[in-house]
Amino acid sequence: MYWKPLRIFLLALTFSSVLVVVGKSLLYSNPDKGPSADFSFPPDIPLTEWQPLESDSLPVQNTSNLISARVYRYQHQQNKFSLDIEMRYVIDTDGDIKTMLNKHLNSETYPGKLTIHHQEGIGFYGLAATTERAYLSSCINPYGGSTVTAEQFRNNRNTYDLQVSRLVPWLLGQQELRDFRCLWTVLSMPLEDTTAEQAYPVLEKAWVSWYAWWQPRFPDP
Repeated sequence: MYWKPLRIFLLALTFSSVLVVVGKSLLYSNPDKGPSADFSFPPDIPLTEWQPLESDSLPVQNTSNLISARVYRYQHQQNKFSLDIEMRYVIDTDGDIKTMLNKHLNSETYPGKLTIHHQEGIGFYGLAATTERAYLSSCINPYGGSTVTAEQFRNNRNTYDLQVSRLVPWLLGQQELRDFRCLWTVLSMPLEDTTAEQAYPVLEKAWVSWYAWWQPRFPDP
């Protein structure tokens, strides 16, 4: 008779403790603990309607969260357009492309402001251009659609990472509750023989194929 209220009290106390731990993680934790850094981009990746040329590894600056980087070059099979795709594997990130641009690249070489668009079934991406090149940039997420801003990235984490299947491994210290990783992608085309308005649809079509190849191949944590 007296055990039933005690059992209910203990269950309530345990549940409340779990809620407090999860709440503190969501409100106060920073992505300061990342997965293994053992990852390298493959040398060749197929891309629909594009002939692959050479690819080269890119220098990785002395930072704790930029793990690997590579640039892939392509020639369109039906015209003389050329395409460069820069890939960077970033961990412990807030997913904000503007922040990553300022931190990891020479921002003077790249356009400062991206116009954000959304593609159904893929997610968000940003378009921009300088006088010399047109750009498309996005962050391929481990779960959920692609993102451009920190808010979009955080919404993905809260929506797709906070699952019951991830709760127990997190409580056991086997993985982080939220996955703060990103495959930061920058597609670009020279504007020698075209305009930015003409280049954007070409970049968007290439982005659809590129995303479809990478999303199911996101690196293991």
